Amino acid sequence: MSAPGRARRVLAQALLLAMAGCAPLATRLPPPQPPAQAPLLRLIGTATVPPLTRYGGTTVGGLSGIDYNAAQDTYLLISDDRSSHDPARIYTARLRYDATALAPPEFTGVHTLLHAGGRPYAPWLRAHPGMDVPDAEAVRWLPGGAQFVWTSEGDFSRGFGPQLRVSRADGAAVRDVALPARFTPQAGSGPRSNGTLEGLALAPDGRTAWLSMELPWRQDGPPATPASGGAPVRITAIDLVSGQALRQIAYPPDAVPQARRLPWGPQMNGVSEILADGAHHLLVLERAYSAGAGFAARLYRIDTRAGSDTLALDALTPANHHSPPKTLVADFAALGLDVDNLEGMTWGPSLPGGGAGGSTAGSCVLVFVSDDNFNPAQVTQFIAAEYLDPQGGHGRCGTTAPSP
Repeated sequence: MSAPGRARRVLAQALLLAMAGCAPLATRLPPPQPPAQAPLLRLIGTATVPPLTRYGGTTVGGLSGIDYNAAQDTYLLISDDRSSHDPARIYTARLRYDATALAPPEFTGVHTLLHAGGRPYAPWLRAHPGMDVPDAEAVRWLPGGAQFVWTSEGDFSRGFGPQLRVSRADGAAVRDVALPARFTPQAGSGPRSNGTLEGLALAPDGRTAWLSMELPWRQDGPPATPASGGAPVRITAIDLVSGQALRQIAYPPDAVPQARRLPWGPQMNGVSEILADGAHHLLVLERAYSAGAGFAARLYRIDTRAGSDTLALDALTPANHHSPPKTLVADFAALGLDVDNLEGMTWGPSLPGGGAGGSTAGSCVLVFVSDDNFNPAQVTQFIAAEYLDPQGGHGRCGTTAPSP
């Protein structure tokens, strides 16, 4: 579940009553000084799934990751339901859009995620010994579409750290990928609970995964506040076969766009998803939330070859590394959107003929999905947007986009 998710669920019902006459809890107000750069995204359309929608005997919600399989024309969606409402699970769906509109999603399947022992994951209140309660956050199809890789933020209270797993398309477990020892939380160091493997990008080689923390490691410094972006977030390249860490960069998040409008409650900004844009670039989705002010989202592009390799650094300080420069792709407020809790991002099918972006080739499209936290005050939000590649690589759409 996302960092603001648990707090929102606890406060939601009281706030729905207490906020009468105030801005709705999930409304995103424009930041005081929005970036002046024109967006590199053009909104195609949005579609929503109402809260508590049922499909296949399950409650559709908590959708924290999305990925598209072009060969099967199928989207894969993973829920961060910790087996509380229904067993931990994935969905498949179809999405249709043209240059000016996005149709509502059509769910086509649901599969229970199975532990390596062959059983569904148990809920926290009835947890099985030796089995973590997963908090699934990101998912990517592996080449061929028969298997996928996914992340869990971990089950810290029961001694389980972040997890990287491979499963079959039907949800059956294939294997766990052993993560480097530094991913294991320690007293005063390592990842923060509920701030770990929120983002996952699969490189074009099909065997290298980039893993993004949502929040800084404890020894690296504090998370973002309205006054500061806080400490950098570590993004690590992992070999999926061996689990060996290949490279790590320190990504600097923005400050929280708005202070909370209530005297209590969270105010945070972190990385909620990453996506490969060619062999050497990542798109980085920053998602912010402030109690009473709502959600915000910005999308950036970085060069993974830029910045220091921080793998060998026990702790990050301003003097011992430099971060890769960030290119703003879009502040979602500049697209005229009131975003919900955006957590998933993938490439979708190209728009034929270049869409409205002016390209003669097929124009690239990004699809986003939000995690509604199973909160009746929220919705599951799908967004489709044309990506105006700053390098002019229209039609390649991430996997083979030319990179300078």
